[in-house]
Amino acid sequence: MPLQAGMHRCNLATLSRAPLCPCSRSPYFAKRVKLTLSSRKVDINLVDGISRGIYWVPRCILDNHRVIMAVAQAEPGNLDEGTTKEEAEELVDLVKEEDIHSEGKHKASQLKKRVLSGVVIGVTVGGVVLAGRWVFTVAVAAAAFTAAREYFELVRSRGIAAGMTPPPRYVSRVCSVICALMPIGTLYFGHIDISVTSAAFIVATALLLQRGNPRFSQLSSTMFGLFYCGYLPCFWVMLRCGLSAPVTSTEIGRLWPILLGGQTHWTVGLVATLLSISSIIAADTYAFLGGKAIGRTPLINVSPKKTWEGALVGLAGCIATSVVLSKVFSWPKSLLCAVALGFLIFFGSLFGDLTESLIKRDAGVKDSGSLIPGHGGILDRVDSYIFTGALAYSFVKTIVPLYGV
Repeated sequence: MPLQAGMHRCNLATLSRAPLCPCSRSPYFAKRVKLTLSSRKVDINLVDGISRGIYWVPRCILDNHRVIMAVAQAEPGNLDEGTTKEEAEELVDLVKEEDIHSEGKHKASQLKKRVLSGVVIGVTVGGVVLAGRWVFTVAVAAAAFTAAREYFELVRSRGIAAGMTPPPRYVSRVCSVICALMPIGTLYFGHIDISVTSAAFIVATALLLQRGNPRFSQLSSTMFGLFYCGYLPCFWVMLRCGLSAPVTSTEIGRLWPILLGGQTHWTVGLVATLLSISSIIAADTYAFLGGKAIGRTPLINVSPKKTWEGALVGLAGCIATSVVLSKVFSWPKSLLCAVALGFLIFFGSLFGDLTESLIKRDAGVKDSGSLIPGHGGILDRVDSYIFTGALAYSFVKTIVPLYGV
């Protein structure tokens, strides 16, 4: 029986020589076909069963080229009438070339998004750090809230939740709010211990009073979330806002406008925060470039793409950045302190990165979210910073004599 109007039968040779086939002009055709995959071939059958054979299907129906390639790679007996094996192989090559071209365009688009987002984030973060006090604290609180939401979504994901009982959603939401309030409480009270104790008590009480049987896995994952997304970010507030001794020897401070605070604006906290953030960026950048160029030896199973070679290049770049900036800011004055701080910042950055990779690996996801174009979620961007703030603050308070002034 003849096919209905507009539903032309097309062989693979026709498809390989023309971007569009007459079939594509018929919306009815697109609605009336059904794909049936078997181990030996792909049949595209009309729903009413009038005819069988291989037909051109709009790519929006197939979603990708894989079904077309499966047809082209079928055994000669399964190819459409008039289609030779050479024609099928020609189509396979064309589809593969288009795949490579599409993949290249996708990577270029992603890189463009990453660069644009990175520039916007860098300028914004720079302004927030320079502003300090409440502007900086509110920004840290917003990042902590978003990171906590992403963390608890990862905990509730199929991969992690399969081996444990996740906390109830209302507890996750309460914890996210508490994580946002902890940096604010740190600035207001001047220390961290009160906010941490209060938060732990509130969350533990909420879990124990929930309906059903409370589980220890709920308590442990929740407490880690408070520590990871709430307690650790507070050290950035302590580093930026808690170290108020001025760095009188820096040339930048002398040139800083009086309307913006003058020389007294350049405190140990501001300089230490700028040095730490810049060193983290350098560590990530040099590690990425080093791994791409000479990376051969895998670093750890948690993050298969990281290599020892990349890590060593990242360490060198981090220490070099710390030393150069210590000369620019005239803080810390000791070269040994600058090297040690760069060393510490690198390992804090790497440990934070691997910790988030472990969480995502258990959750079975690539990114923690999709908030930032080309970068993923907030956790994907701040993972290197989470532990580093605590290490940098502790180093400046205990190792650098007189805050390094």
